[in-house]
Amino acid sequence: MPTRPFRFSVCLLTTGSRPAWQARARQAEDLGYDVLQVPDHLGMPAPFPALVSAADATTSLRLGTFVLNTGFYRPALLARDIADTDQLTDGRLEIGLGTGYAGAEFRTAELPYPPPGERVDHLAHTVAELHRLFATPEHVPAVRQHPAPPLLVAGLGDRVLRLAAREADIVGFPDLSPRVRPGSDPRRALAERVDHVRAEAGARFGHLELNLFVSAVVLPTATSGAPDLTAVRRATPDLTEDQVRQLPNVLTGSPDETLHHYRDTYGLTYFSVLETHQTDFAKVIARLR
Repeated sequence: MPTRPFRFSVCLLTTGSRPAWQARARQAEDLGYDVLQVPDHLGMPAPFPALVSAADATTSLRLGTFVLNTGFYRPALLARDIADTDQLTDGRLEIGLGTGYAGAEFRTAELPYPPPGERVDHLAHTVAELHRLFATPEHVPAVRQHPAPPLLVAGLGDRVLRLAAREADIVGFPDLSPRVRPGSDPRRALAERVDHVRAEAGARFGHLELNLFVSAVVLPTATSGAPDLTAVRRATPDLTEDQVRQLPNVLTGSPDETLHHYRDTYGLTYFSVLETHQTDFAKVIARLR
């Protein structure tokens, strides 16, 4: 298979006024990002209207969910939202799905919070139904992209990654720090999860796009020459300084070299950052184009 080109996305967590939101969407496009993404948490933007508004202000930027809490949705209703949003974004939509993990948000939404296995079951059911509905669209509007917008499934567990490997177009790896134990090599967490996807995907593996969520981009300062990892250490108090530096989701030093390594070693080519890191990461994008 030929080397897949890099893609980069930025995840925006707030909207504000229409002009302010659309200005930030245009900024993301101007900085060289390929995709603008929104999460799916209560207190953050409603994904589909936010993406439609961003599409109105941009020309080539793709729009994605990163990721929908599938427990909030039923497949036929979700398929309807996906189809109309794909039309209203001129076929620039990408759909990211996950199991949902914040129990408090389920309770606020007056929904039961199932145990992990049942949430994975619902994710698998939703993926199967979306495939079926878009293949025989009697009950959903037509989509612009055929047979459907690209599907990203994100997670770290064996079952979710098995589903992603076999049914999705894009496999998403979120923050890997929960799989890193004190004294272990953080880099092994990424290698082991990619190996699991490769084994489950079989012949599909070469056609999958692999996405990594970058939780921090920490470039050396002009004065110190060393990255400030204080915020990252605060989120991972059980890990040593060396482990924090080696977390796959933390880019320090020469991030462009690291991303080339990730592509050459693991096949990772699609990287997502939060808006707080978009300016620093845009410098990395410029060196990789």
